[in-house]
Amino acid sequence: MRAELIAWTAAVLIITYLTWETVSPLITPIFFGIVLAYAAYPIHRRLSGRMGRKKSAAALTVGTVGLGGVVTFELLLISVKVASSFYDSIVDFFDWLMSQPLPPEVLAFLERFSDQLIPRISEYISHETLSLPLYILQLLVFLLTFYHSLAYAEEISKQIHLSLPRKNRELGERILESLNKTLGALVRAWLVLNVIKGILMTFGFLLFGVSDLYTAIVAGFLTFIFSFVPLFEGWMIWLIAAAYFAKKAMYLHAIGIAIYGFFLVSPMPDYTIRPMMVAKDANLDETLVFIGMIGGTWAMGVKGLIIGPIVLNLLLVLLKEWKRLLSK
Repeated sequence: MRAELIAWTAAVLIITYLTWETVSPLITPIFFGIVLAYAAYPIHRRLSGRMGRKKSAAALTVGTVGLGGVVTFELLLISVKVASSFYDSIVDFFDWLMSQPLPPEVLAFLERFSDQLIPRISEYISHETLSLPLYILQLLVFLLTFYHSLAYAEEISKQIHLSLPRKNRELGERILESLNKTLGALVRAWLVLNVIKGILMTFGFLLFGVSDLYTAIVAGFLTFIFSFVPLFEGWMIWLIAAAYFAKKAMYLHAIGIAIYGFFLVSPMPDYTIRPMMVAKDANLDETLVFIGMIGGTWAMGVKGLIIGPIVLNLLLVLLKEWKRLLSK
């Protein structure tokens, strides 16, 4: 009997390990597919009453595919433009620096540093360009997760509630309620803040004279869209504007749009305004949300921005339950 238990335990551990190794490269698109499905569920619920759950999920997925295709194309164009501009700026900077009347020792050091840095930057840019197929694969996984999360939302919810232990069912219900409340607050803050970012980016393009009104509106819209894309965020747009000014030797304008974008668009509002919005909506402490966002991002990347506050809030629920049990 004991040998059988050991054998089954080893089999379960091996299968669990292999499953994690299979799924772990796709955790980020799966996670954001579930989060977006959660955000789109109110729309899906209304549409499903008219056209059915699967057709509603398919319609929302098709709309997301169209938007995802546009975003992917724009990301390709902008990434190539930014990478090329950044590389040219680095080369021009070192050429200018080497032409200055500096001591021979300093010039020799700069030359060695440049000989090592520029090839590494070129290699990094080439690697990022070749990673586009991986991004498309992640987008496909994201869309499939989004569709199935919507199409089978009711079944998933029922299975989660059925899996709660009978003995501590009340605690499980409180954990689910806390999870739903915190995730809802994070999603609402995400949407509202991204709209504000888009408006501020449009205003910034007009304020600093980057472009005309139409292009400024497009920049604001792309800021809103990119704020949903892991790793890109809204800083991509003001970085392009700053590179544009720097290439034209308009350095004050470049510094101005960079400071404006950094503090008002991305990333500063994500770690200042967003915690306040989430804390107010979910009745949490602002410091707790801030620590969750910073620590979560540090530990888990972009998805930690959402997971961090949720985990800390769930920890509070468990601590309160533990305190209640001790007081009996």
